[in-house]
Amino acid sequence: MSAGQRSRKLVVTVIVGVWWLACGLWSAGWLFLKVGLRDLPPLSFAALRLGLAFAVLAILVTFRNEWRALRRADVPAIAISGLLLLGVNYALTFWGAQFLPSALTSVLQATSPVFGYIIGTATGAERWSFARALALPIGVAGVALVSRGQFDAGRFAGVASMAVLGGAASAAIAYAIVKRRAAHLPPTVMVASQTLCALVPLGLAAAVVDGSPLALPWTPAAIVSLLYLGIASSVVAFWLNYWLLKRVSATMVLSMALVQPLIAAVLGALFLAERFGAAAAIGGACILLSAAVILRKDAAV
Repeated sequence: MSAGQRSRKLVVTVIVGVWWLACGLWSAGWLFLKVGLRDLPPLSFAALRLGLAFAVLAILVTFRNEWRALRRADVPAIAISGLLLLGVNYALTFWGAQFLPSALTSVLQATSPVFGYIIGTATGAERWSFARALALPIGVAGVALVSRGQFDAGRFAGVASMAVLGGAASAAIAYAIVKRRAAHLPPTVMVASQTLCALVPLGLAAAVVDGSPLALPWTPAAIVSLLYLGIASSVVAFWLNYWLLKRVSATMVLSMALVQPLIAAVLGALFLAERFGAAAAIGGACILLSAAVILRKDAAV
């Protein structure tokens, strides 16, 4: 093997490793989301998560003097994508997650690669291939099997499911905008700017609906959940995501959502007593197969 081939193999290995790390951080987030919603109202929970994330990110970006990388021309793309990804998506997903098990919420969010692939091929940002076109429906079939017959989602399940699906579509549109218009920015600047653009309207909505955050029931579980989602998911995982987005397609990044339901279902079964049966195992195999095809097609180019 030549030096060039070894270097290329190392790059692919790093990309796949970062992909799995970000995927693991986000997968555990569904568990903490469900736990936190036992005590905190959804809008306030989402806004406080963004507030904590922005506080950490603003310090990092200022310390590293990275704000100068932000140009006036970048503002529209950041504002729109931030509002969609962290405002609309979080509001809809946090609200819907109240009435759905953690794994089912993750399952519905797993439709984002489908939305992303459709948007990408329609705009010319993604390359069509038979393998990738086939891999996405296989992944969607897998997430359907993961959820089949294992959850009793309650009487608000229909509306809640539509809300989470709407969040997934918003996330896919946001990633397409970032990939096309603002992928050149440092990841910390990107995440911090998007977080601020979403925090303002979401914070105002939370204040109107839920009142002062000081009056919320701050249990130990709520605090731990907020810290995990605000730092591990919102800072570390998003930074890794945008690091990946500079090197691979939006479809590959969004394909994490195909693996997250399997991990979330395992965590839900272990810590929340959510059921995980044979159908989920078969569905998980489909999910992993789909993700492997997408990763292989993208990381190899």
